[in-house]
Amino acid sequence: MQKDEIAVCKKLLGRNVKNFYCLDCLAAYLGTTVEDIKDKIEEFKAEGCVLFK
Repeated sequence: MQKDEIAVCKKLLGRNVKNFYCLDCLAAYLGTTVEDIKDKIEEFKAEGCVLFK
């Protein structure tokens, strides 16, 4: 897994999450698209979220 995949799972599912998902599986789990998740990752990075450093 990439560090952004781990970080976005923690950000969207909670820091204590035990199951991590790749972007495809996370998108399916959340009922959204991979592109939407990638956009959120960029937003979180721009906001300075410490999970994405």
